[in-house]
Amino acid sequence: MTFAEQIDGLTCRYGRRTPGLQRMLGALGVVLAARAVARLALLLGIAVSRMTVLRLVMALPEPARTVPRVLGIDEFASREGRRYGTILVDCESHQPVDLLPDRDADSVAAWLREHPGVEIVCRDRAQVFADGARAGAPNAQHCADKWHVRHNFAEAVERLVSRHRTLLRDLLESAPEPEQPAPAEAVVADEAPPEPYSTGKFLDRLRDTHAAVRAQVEQGLRLREIARRLGLGRNTVRKYARAASPEAMLHGQRQNRTSKLDAFRPYLELRVAEGCTNLSRLHRELGERGARCSYSTLRDYVRPLRPDRRAGTCRRSPGRPRPVRPPGGSPAIPTTCARTTRSDSRRYWPAHPSSRPPPTASAPSRPS
Repeated sequence: MTFAEQIDGLTCRYGRRTPGLQRMLGALGVVLAARAVARLALLLGIAVSRMTVLRLVMALPEPARTVPRVLGIDEFASREGRRYGTILVDCESHQPVDLLPDRDADSVAAWLREHPGVEIVCRDRAQVFADGARAGAPNAQHCADKWHVRHNFAEAVERLVSRHRTLLRDLLESAPEPEQPAPAEAVVADEAPPEPYSTGKFLDRLRDTHAAVRAQVEQGLRLREIARRLGLGRNTVRKYARAASPEAMLHGQRQNRTSKLDAFRPYLELRVAEGCTNLSRLHRELGERGARCSYSTLRDYVRPLRPDRRAGTCRRSPGRPRPVRPPGGSPAIPTTCARTTRSDSRRYWPAHPSSRPPPTASAPSRPS
């Protein structure tokens, strides 16, 4: 419908929607995404596409912003390591104020001259922002934001502790440690005393986890329940439960570990000495004797028992003779070959001229 005369607030020239409906769709587009507004408008009986919603949002006038009293200045990367810009934030309302296309002191100073009234500049310790803020707002007070204050304080403490690390180690070694009786089930007679270790985040976490696991083990809880409570794997909980102390877990020694095949070691040594190295047969024989193990566990257990593995040599199977290599650099020719008994033996014989058999009646020679 075309109106010859427009009514303010109700119709607009060449408009397909009323100004009130456009303002409503624009407000929804600012809060929601364009696709969400299109789906919501369809439920309300309004046919509008997402691109129309985006055009309405882009056509909205920018809100008037006042000059912030406390201005935050920091950098942002449009492309990490390549292009950087400057972001200006109102620290009281936590809203962005403006974006500068570069990271330059002149740009910051020019913006501050165009927007007088900044009393406090909150920034990091970059010299570029410091020079720009002093040039653009000479009467403003400078301060560092909370994140940079905490970060710089943490770096200073870390440098101080690292510089006096040897003193802390000497103090730890000279301090008498309280005697704590080890659990009866974890005491080993031949175990050597653990070596002194320096402090660190890894060792502190190791000690805390070991103490938590041992406390719940002493309460009589099962490993599965402890793993569920602490958020650890059951094998990890078992490792902590078996260790007498946290330092004992740092040795990484495997000679004290036991295997479920230790009871069958004499039988395995006898069978390997007799020449039986077939893992399938050994696995079947151990199953008849009550052993329950996987094929890979048996393979890893039998491997060091084999004499050729212990001596570092490789035994050749008795049915495979060593190939003979004829002169002239040709490939090796097997001494026995089952396929050469066939009538077309020349098809399977190597291509070396000196090793070809003489032509026979059954196998006429083919022209070269």
